[in-house]
Amino acid sequence: MPENDPWEYSLYIPNDPRAVTVCRRTLRLILTMHGLIRLVDRAELLATELVSNAVRHTKGPAALRVRWSGTGVLRLGAWDADPSPPRPPQPFDRAVEREDGRGLAMVRACADVWGWQPLAREGNRGKYVWCELAARRTA
Repeated sequence: MPENDPWEYSLYIPNDPRAVTVCRRTLRLILTMHGLIRLVDRAELLATELVSNAVRHTKGPAALRVRWSGTGVLRLGAWDADPSPPRPPQPFDRAVEREDGRGLAMVRACADVWGWQPLAREGNRGKYVWCELAARRTA
């Protein structure tokens, strides 16, 4: 599949902390198989933060969505069943001494853009927290 063809994967996971590792390893495989190894390290970090927030702060299932635009943008997102908005990211200088609360600050710092949206479909509610990485070509 050429790099300029769009594609998308979704991985539905239970509310289990071990699912974060499953998502991270699956993401590495997906990006490697699509020739996007240059994005793996940053993408793994961001996906880990998004998915671990979904697993840690909600009681229901979650999902990781990975979408390649075909125009050089990788979107990573985590869905969960809780429609409450995520807490706004704290600046690193306020969060550096804490053991938690740095996830979205890291996403904001490492992604090109990020956001969230509430979801409601067929009576199910939840939210989708996402970020995007632009693939930078190396010469």
